[in-house]
Amino acid sequence: MKDSWKFDTKVVHVGHQPDECTGAVSQPIVPAVAYAFPNADAAAAVVSGQMEGTFYGRYGNPTTRTLELKIAELESGEDAIALSSGMAAISSALLAFLQHGDHVVVTKDIYGGTYNFVTQMGVRFGISHDFVDCTNLEALELSIRENTKAIYVETPSNPLLTILDLKQIAKIANSRGIPLIVDNTFMTPYLQRPLELGADVVVHSATKYLNGHGDVVAGVVVASSKVIEFIRKRIAGDLGQNLNAWESFLILRGLKTLGLRVRAHCENARKIAEFLAAHPHVQALHYPGLTSHPQHELAKQQMDDMGGVVSFEVMGGLEAAKAFMNQLKLILISFSLGDPETLVQHPATMTHFSIPPEERLQFGITDGLIRLSIGLEDVQDIIADLQQALAVIGGQIEQMESPKVNEYVNGIVD
Repeated sequence: MKDSWKFDTKVVHVGHQPDECTGAVSQPIVPAVAYAFPNADAAAAVVSGQMEGTFYGRYGNPTTRTLELKIAELESGEDAIALSSGMAAISSALLAFLQHGDHVVVTKDIYGGTYNFVTQMGVRFGISHDFVDCTNLEALELSIRENTKAIYVETPSNPLLTILDLKQIAKIANSRGIPLIVDNTFMTPYLQRPLELGADVVVHSATKYLNGHGDVVAGVVVASSKVIEFIRKRIAGDLGQNLNAWESFLILRGLKTLGLRVRAHCENARKIAEFLAAHPHVQALHYPGLTSHPQHELAKQQMDDMGGVVSFEVMGGLEAAKAFMNQLKLILISFSLGDPETLVQHPATMTHFSIPPEERLQFGITDGLIRLSIGLEDVQDIIADLQQALAVIGGQIEQMESPKVNEYVNGIVD
């Protein structure tokens, strides 16, 4: 029967049954560090991995294990490991395949934290890299070397929402025997399941939509049982990247409403993207749900909806972007995404600040680029806040504020 369940049913019920001792429906929180065994043989079997179980908090936790099994099933994976942050998940997934002398291919517009890891810590460890436009499959193939041990992509990308063809990239990776790692944070398994499209590893910042309430820092890696066991025993455990029971519980609680929340995020984002696309002070819009997006058709094939993030460029560059953000009343200036609140950030000075300006421009991250994580507020209130903040830009661009512009904007909201 479970095989026929729809996503909203799975996300509530999979991986958890009422507690055998108490009958509690809600997932118990087990904060223990150490665990006792009935005999020495049982202890040895659990530590060696021959028998399922928990032996020390740095290598796992019963509450966290429930979370791992649930996400693994939602992503159609064999197993998963939940870790202390999204960057813990990203770094552990990369280090599962890369060591000194190896090379990794990375999609060109990438999350700033991933960029830092690859260009700084990776270089310190003797790992080389190339940033490649992975929408160009020929360029991707040409970038692969004899020592390439992983291909790392995110789709949609952060912050430009570029869509990559996961089936085709997976074919290239699989033909060379190279694992494909996909950051699925923006989509969640509700909207996109990369393993079903041929990827080998999926990573998430569970801080974002999986938790959905802005009160947890966590990450998840989903892959084969062999890869997850290696990460647990040889990387995350040794580096102390374990996720604690309380935060695991909060994510499990948040997951129960994942489908409901993501549908609302997507619906609001679509309306806001349409509003911004028609606004005279917006010179470029990045949102795969519009037919103007270069990978719109691919997005429809690969994703079940278009997500809750919208990026756009305002006329006037850096100063206009700052003026717009400073004028917002409802929308909050913040780094994260996937929260109930609508959040705005300026990639060039916030999430992607560490990328040198010339590289940011090569990646398409301009000084006028703004990223919105659309929240769960009434969409008319969000649009009204965007409307009054965009009006400030008009006064900076050759007095573009005029009765005609006012009529236009007021018409949108009405």
